[in-house]
Parts: sequence; structure tokens; C-alpha cells
Amino acid sequence: MGDRLANRRALVTGAGQGMGRAIALAFAREGASGVATSRTLSKMEDLPRLSASIDITALDVTDPAAIRTVIGGAGTLDILVNCAGWVHNGSILDCDDEDWLKSMDYNATSAFRTMKAVLPQMIEHGRGSIVNVASVASSITGVPNRAAYGASKAAMIGLTKAAARDVIATGVRVNALCPGTTLSPSLQSRIDASPDPQEMQRTFIARQPIGRLGTVEEMAAAAVYLASDETAFMTGQILVVDGGQTL
Repeated sequence: MGDRLANRRALVTGAGQGMGRAIALAFAREGASGVATSRTLSKMEDLPRLSASIDITALDVTDPAAIRTVIGGAGTLDILVNCAGWVHNGSILDCDDEDWLKSMDYNATSAFRTMKAVLPQMIEHGRGSIVNVASVASSITGVPNRAAYGASKAAMIGLTKAAARDVIATGVRVNALCPGTTLSPSLQSRIDASPDPQEMQRTFIARQPIGRLGTVEEMAAAAVYLASDETAFMTGQILVVDGGQTL
């Protein structure tokens, strides 16, 4: 147990699995209390048993009213992590309007809504750290078959920078975490569903010159860093943790 986030209260979206779940647990280990959210409540049922400081609640991040209700009932928040998202697999030619709009809604508009809901209270208290989980895929470097996903994550980076500038004098910081290819349940399911899972995994690994996939625990450690006072002089920035993918 640490104390890097002691006496802080956090809300994490997308905490049902993968990075979001790892971030919620890492925050708790560093002394934070807070709310873990996911569209599927059952995926989080064990979190309060793993840490008494974690409350759970269902949240569809594409529902503006639900966002306002959950954030309004979460108490005074010092940290917001936008980790919920959706990956469309396909090039621009494979992406129809529905795929495009769903990507934007889950990966960018949802962050706009949660930030807009939480910022007034953070500004009032003169402190806060917002961590937007973006991606290096297409938003920083070109990756095949990620047109809508990359565009939506690029939008999240733009939103991060704009919001950081808007609130820079208030004590609230806004930064983006950009992971490289990270082994998560969602990635594993895409690998398993491919015609040749072993070849697909080798393809994903080949993206990282370091020679392996990232872990959700490594991304959670980066999120702790961004949320903590160790980055008190850092706002509007992109933290790339990608095993050399963008070198």
C-alpha cells in the first residue's frame, strides 16, 4: 500500500476489465477512494471485496443523463479517469456512418460529457486531475484498420489540450495517457476470434520494438503518476507508454 493518492477521491470509467479495472485497483492501493464504473455491473462485483475503498456503479458513458446522475452522487471528486471506449476494426472503407458515430460517442464525446460534469466541482475546490486514456494507434501514428478508433482517440487528445488550456488557472490539470498495444481482455478476444490467433498475436507484438505487449498494470502505474502530485506542473500533455511503437 502507498499514499501517493491519499485523501483523494476518484471516478474511473471503463473499470469492468482491462486498463480501467487495473487503474481502479492501483488507485486504491495508493490510498484513493472512489467509484469504479462500467456499463456491465457484474464485471465489477469483486472490486469492493478486493478493496473496501472502491464503490461500484453501472454507467453507460453514452447516456448524458446517467453521467450527470453518477457524477452528482459520487461525492467530491479529485480525479477523473476516462477509460471507457470501443474499438472498431476496419479501414475507412470498412467503416459506415454507424461505426463512425459509435466510435466518436464512446471514445470522445463520452469524455467531453464526464469532464463537463465534473469540472465545476473541481474548479470550485481549486484542485483536480483528469486523465484521458487515448491511444498511440492512429491518433499519434498510423495503424491499419483503426480509422474510426484512431480519429476518435485523436479527438480525445485535442479535447485534453483544449480543456487543459481552458482551466489552467484553476488548479485543475488535464492530461492524456497514450498506451501502445496492451494485452487486455478485449484485445485477447480479438486475437482469439481471428482465423490464426498465433499469427495475430505475433502481429500485435511486432508493433512494439521492445518485443512484447504492454500490461494493464503498466498503464495503471502511468495513470497513478498522472493523477498524483508528482505531475503537479504538467497539464495538457500526452504521456506515451508504447514500448517504442512510435519511435
